[in-house]
Amino acid sequence: MKKQHPKKSLGQNFLTDQNIIDIIVNKGNINQNDVILEIGPGTGNLTEKILFQKPLRLYAIEKDKFLAKKLREKFNKKINLINDDVLSVDEKIFSCNSIVVFGNLPYNISTQILVKWIRLNNLNKIFKKFILMFQKEVAERIIASTNNKKYGRLSILTSWKMNVKKLLEVSPGSFYPIPKVKSTVLLLEPKNEFFKIKNPKNLEHITNVFFNQRRKMIKHPLKILFKNTDKISKKLNININDRPQNLSPLKYFELCKEYENLTF
Repeated sequence: MKKQHPKKSLGQNFLTDQNIIDIIVNKGNINQNDVILEIGPGTGNLTEKILFQKPLRLYAIEKDKFLAKKLREKFNKKINLINDDVLSVDEKIFSCNSIVVFGNLPYNISTQILVKWIRLNNLNKIFKKFILMFQKEVAERIIASTNNKKYGRLSILTSWKMNVKKLLEVSPGSFYPIPKVKSTVLLLEPKNEFFKIKNPKNLEHITNVFFNQRRKMIKHPLKILFKNTDKISKKLNININDRPQNLSPLKYFELCKEYENLTF
């Protein structure tokens, strides 16, 4: 494929390290019954290795029109190419279940993509697992646990519907052009059982209110959300003098349920 100059506007950094590509594909444990979705195939380096595993079908979403054209020329009918923004793609177009997703996500929209999937009502029905590349700092926020300074909105939202595991770190030299940051590959697997919340946006709102005042005691965000903070704190066994990072994800889910009982 003719060398494409990456576009900063699309957050393009092409993965070129064949050893890293092999590791990522192997982590997917692809079999011949798997349907694969690749986000941002770029120049097709990872795509090629995925095809070697002979999956049942391979979808690829590429926003860049030039790259989409080149990918069609290179792979022809071996892939089902969607020339669109992943944030605009309706998952209903995939007429199959248990899709395995690979993605070297554009750093500028990686969290938006993840949250979009978490919002799906039938996430665990559509997707089997995600093997995704994030900027290291974002990955640390995703996998952070309670009492960690990186713990926050993204950790809580992800742990609501996903089990997460760090697979490997990737150095800047594995990309073209070389980014200024390190990267991390995560394995995310949808949970079949998770806390029932009426609307994911309510959990997003709750966590935003709390972590916008990260250094304050939680009695302050509680007062923003609830009139009777004493009643809520006693019911959920919450210490109002704690900080937002001290509360477990479950406490945020329970707070969200109380909030929805008030607003619905």
